[in-house]
Amino acid sequence: MGPALTGFATSLSLILAIGAQNAFVLRQGLLGCHVFALCLFCALSDAVLIAAGVAGFGAVTGALPWLPQALSLGGAAFLIVYGALRARAAWRGGHRLTAEGQAGGVWAVVGTAAALTWLNPHVYLDTLGLIGAVSTEFDPGAAREAFALGAVLASFCFFFALGYGARVLAPAMARPVAWRVLDALIAAVMWAIAARLILGT
Repeated sequence: MGPALTGFATSLSLILAIGAQNAFVLRQGLLGCHVFALCLFCALSDAVLIAAGVAGFGAVTGALPWLPQALSLGGAAFLIVYGALRARAAWRGGHRLTAEGQAGGVWAVVGTAAALTWLNPHVYLDTLGLIGAVSTEFDPGAAREAFALGAVLASFCFFFALGYGARVLAPAMARPVAWRVLDALIAAVMWAIAARLILGT
């Protein structure tokens, strides 16, 4: 359960960050258009990348035993900086998401999601790099598989909650203060994970 919860928290903290993909999912959720297809595509894309990150690190670290420590420290540095950016965003505020324009057909929606997901360099850093690095805290086998499953579950939970919960969240998320609270929580989680990575090396 511990590795699964760590995977869930790590993945969720990265996905929660305000970005183009999440804004698009929220927008489509507000419009109520092709929500299931969009959420499923985003979650499955994350699942593929997370599995590749965790599996790839297992093979690479067998040949380079010093790599997990180096990547853990690098991942901790990234989380500290990224957490600081989210903390700054929480301090400054100014985020606001609205749904405007036409919803588009299902293939147009999925195509846009594909571009926002697979053409975003941060998704590779988050999944192949950071999540892969954190997974090396756990021994290969059941523990690491549980970590991966927890990370994948977080992705599915987040995207479907965001897509289908958008209309419920719309009044609150239209207020910049809500995004400030969210950014502050993201910063706290990322710093906590960074501390765990540093203490574990």
